[in-house]
Amino acid sequence: MSALTPRPGIMKIAPYVPGKDSVEGKETIAKLSSNEGALGPSPKAMAAYAKVAADLHRYPDGGTEKLRTAIGRHYGLDPARIVCGAGSDELLNLLVRAYCGPGDELLYSQYGFLMYPINALGVGATPVAAPENDYRCDVDAMLARVTDKTRIVCLANPNNPTGTYITKDDVRRLHAGLPKNVLLVIDAAYAEYVSRNDYEAGVELVDQAENVVMTRTFSKIYGLGGLRLGWMYGPAGIVDVMSRLRQPFNVNLAAQAAGVAAMEDIAHTDASRTNNDIWLPWLSAELTKLGLKPLPSVGNFLLVGFGSKERAAAANDWLMNDGLIPRMVAGYGLPEFLRITIGTEAEVKAVAASLARFAAAK
Repeated sequence: MSALTPRPGIMKIAPYVPGKDSVEGKETIAKLSSNEGALGPSPKAMAAYAKVAADLHRYPDGGTEKLRTAIGRHYGLDPARIVCGAGSDELLNLLVRAYCGPGDELLYSQYGFLMYPINALGVGATPVAAPENDYRCDVDAMLARVTDKTRIVCLANPNNPTGTYITKDDVRRLHAGLPKNVLLVIDAAYAEYVSRNDYEAGVELVDQAENVVMTRTFSKIYGLGGLRLGWMYGPAGIVDVMSRLRQPFNVNLAAQAAGVAAMEDIAHTDASRTNNDIWLPWLSAELTKLGLKPLPSVGNFLLVGFGSKERAAAANDWLMNDGLIPRMVAGYGLPEFLRITIGTEAEVKAVAASLARFAAAK
């Protein structure tokens, strides 16, 4: 009798490895490996979370009505066209399940988020990576790889792990070059950190097209990564499909309560953005002085080039020994780089000081 066999594609998946969160023998550490919000969650979100403790025996609102209303009010969107999920990860997975399968292709950029090819393989589809130009999504290279098998194009903008972005004009050019039966997924997890006037998160394009969705998260600037909360804005038809496919209570009670409160704490969001506006360019300049090569980033992290995979590995060990946890990105095909989250002032200065000692020692 033959053993159970999973669906085609699943055994090709290299399981996603999250950023490390501990260093053996170190009590005090700075976890800079997962791009979490530097200032933590809003005090109002924490209070809302604590308040629902007595109701944990109750099922959550299956339609996330209050949360969708709060998101709609904050961003000026129709709540009926918003779907919430357990992180934007769940929504990205559901989109692939809904529109991709065996014989189909999912197109993404060379250094795009690893969950895109993982999700494609999970449904038996073929992930196709388009080469990048200077660590940035190349629209022409993407369009050149669209075939009659292409069903979904995933664009992380800004991109993780590079921190680069493409302009609103380039996003529109990418969309204009796609057939109407291809879904463009704009993953804007880091949009709240971007203040460039040639950038847009994707709302306008969603409003103008039937084959574009935008996903967002509460895990970054809102500091709620531990609760797994994300949302998607899309055309009514795609929202209907997602509502049929998702689990009936996919967003837990505490996440809904904290999410509503986090949206309302504008001061905390502003403080988080300001922290990034100050310390991202500061760290980039300091590391450049050391002869390292941080890529220009509009996210809450830097991808730092060390010249070789050996030197990057040595720098990783050095930082870990100082209780600072960066992210190795060899899984993305970037073994000579480390990704470093922009933390608090103290954490960022500790990284700069540690790498200064590393550069001097080597």
